[in-house]
Amino acid sequence: MASVDMAERSQLAGWLRGSISSFRRKAPLSVAFGIFWLAAMVAIALFADYLRPYDITAMDLTSRLSAPGALRHLLGTDELGRDVLSRLIQSVRVSLIIAFGATVLSAVFGTALGFAAARFRGIVEHLVLALADFQAALPFLIMSLAVLAFFGSSMVLLVCLMGFYGWERYARIARGLAISAGAQGYAAAVVQLGATPARVYLRHILPNVASTLIVSMTLTFPEIILMESGLSFLGLGVQPPETSLGNMVGFGREYLTRAPWIMLAPAAVIMLTTLSISLVGDWLRDKLDPTVR
Repeated sequence: MASVDMAERSQLAGWLRGSISSFRRKAPLSVAFGIFWLAAMVAIALFADYLRPYDITAMDLTSRLSAPGALRHLLGTDELGRDVLSRLIQSVRVSLIIAFGATVLSAVFGTALGFAAARFRGIVEHLVLALADFQAALPFLIMSLAVLAFFGSSMVLLVCLMGFYGWERYARIARGLAISAGAQGYAAAVVQLGATPARVYLRHILPNVASTLIVSMTLTFPEIILMESGLSFLGLGVQPPETSLGNMVGFGREYLTRAPWIMLAPAAVIMLTTLSISLVGDWLRDKLDPTVR
């Protein structure tokens, strides 16, 4: 039995080594770092409740503005004695939830309008394209500031507002790809077999254009993270006692000379996360785009 277990372990170790070496040959080192960083951020967001050493609102006034390195506070404390590491872990969760929800909402909304324009053509197509042109020309940050200042800030409103960012890209891509797919034989064949338009677009056209839309999502995702960080930095994003990456940067700017770690830790996470998503997105585009191959 022991020899069998040892043989199985050696086979598993060999398979892992082969998989890792194969991935290294296929993916550059920068892409491997990006995938590792994103996996770590997702894990932190999922298990934030178990990883936080303190509550995000717990204050220790005797340890205000403590420098990083102490065993009790690895990343130091802020102006109220709150643990920076605990707030950073929670900020990663909140920012990723907002960015993921807004990206999915933007992709679904834009793809639906693009398919509608390709399906009905005529006045519907002109209306969708006019809305897309208006959205592309609209300063989204200024509009977001006006909406949040008028209606107030909440998590639901923030996700819905961010969900309207970049939808015109998905609409244009989905419209062009749907028209191209509709001109091919397989779409006309399933229509002749009696398939409904909804089935044609959801079961036959959407899977064929999904790779391009997924790559577009990887490009929109970091932009939404930066947009949410900018709004929180200006005080109109995530509101206390909740925290986000931009929120931490905004509060930390007042102590940049006295306690730079308050601002530098979330700023580094924002930079590395957006960079990782961009690297992985470019790599996916090269792998999924048949014209590149």
